[in-house]
Amino acid sequence: MKEIKIESTLTVFDDFNELPKNIASLMEQAMEARLNAYAPYSQFLVGAAIALENGEVVTGSNQENASYPSGLCAERTAIYYAGAKYPGVAMKTMAIVAGSLKNKTTEPIPPCGACRQAIAEYEVKQEDSIELYFMGETGKVVKSNSLANLLPLVFDKSVL
Repeated sequence: MKEIKIESTLTVFDDFNELPKNIASLMEQAMEARLNAYAPYSQFLVGAAIALENGEVVTGSNQENASYPSGLCAERTAIYYAGAKYPGVAMKTMAIVAGSLKNKTTEPIPPCGACRQAIAEYEVKQEDSIELYFMGETGKVVKSNSLANLLPLVFDKSVL
């Protein structure tokens, strides 16, 4: 038997104002996208913005459905749109802003498991990492240089 140690390194910004200008701009676009969320059931609004290698920015928001599995998270809305609209263009950075209408969210909220898997698929596909920045409505912002920090034992095409 052998033991495997897995470590992740994340950067935590104490405040939105500490972010580089280009990242702050991307986070603002995610905040705007969050306003377009359709979340009548959970009251939990999420916005995502993805900066592409060609300079374009694609946004998405969560879209719920009375048949819960039929809804789609903001991250997957944005990443699938980017993949469909700009095939072959690398995704460089993703910003995510999440919060509840029921109570104020001040802690960073990372992508759910399904979104992590979808982001991992595109990192594998483009053979390059996607920087992730995520936050609640206010407060700290967490940066991960790659989805691999959040999902270290990725399930990908190599196992199929």
